[in-house]
Amino acid sequence: MDIRDKVAIVTGAASGIGAGLARRFAAEGARGVVVADINLERAEGVARGLGPVALAVRCDVSREADIQALVAAARQRFGQVDIYMSNAGILGRVGGFELEDALWDKMWQIHGMAHVWAARAVVPEMAARGEGYFVVTASAAGLLNIVESAPYGVTKHAAVAFAEWLRIAYGRRGVRVSCLCPQSVQTDMVTGDGGSAGHDGILTPEQVASEVVATLHDEKFLVLPHPEVLQYFRNKGQDYDRWIGGMQKLHAAHAKAG
Repeated sequence: MDIRDKVAIVTGAASGIGAGLARRFAAEGARGVVVADINLERAEGVARGLGPVALAVRCDVSREADIQALVAAARQRFGQVDIYMSNAGILGRVGGFELEDALWDKMWQIHGMAHVWAARAVVPEMAARGEGYFVVTASAAGLLNIVESAPYGVTKHAAVAFAEWLRIAYGRRGVRVSCLCPQSVQTDMVTGDGGSAGHDGILTPEQVASEVVATLHDEKFLVLPHPEVLQYFRNKGQDYDRWIGGMQKLHAAHAKAG
């Protein structure tokens, strides 16, 4: 898809990957960029930098009503939504099944149901037009897991699975679907060396945005800003037990370092 003259919504767009995407979409000639974030003040700052093509909207993606209001605001300002970048995410804390249900529930809402609610809001209209693009920001953790956080790894797997289902169900009805699966990126969520996700380097949001734009142009499913992830994913599929053994070693090293 060519981004020029399209209308794009980007959630989690006040900083990090989302802000990088909003800026890149504007640079690519989008006629409308909706900068959505729970932090309206920061979203407005990003939008001001983009000029009259941008609209800042406060949106808590863990609430379906907020997503519906976001899409309504985009349609009122720009007429329709061509690209929905379901990007917002949280990291939570290090740990496994012992972490409280409230954190698990929040992860499910933001990394799982937020994509479902967004699809409900925009995909039927895209399918009716025979054109549209829906992008899920998952993570390499959605393909490979992550040793630090069980709820993050589990819910990012769910994000990948929903993106797959959406492409299977709507890909032949004109709705393009891609899934962004980076490792570590310079965002508010990353500290220090990026943990296990920083093994292959920490990319800038601008680098990730370039990969997203290239993937939208080619209409491929996976967006892999860290190319190493593809080989890791192949290794996982070729010898699952060996891959798990390697991850166990990584988990042990992380636990010892902690």
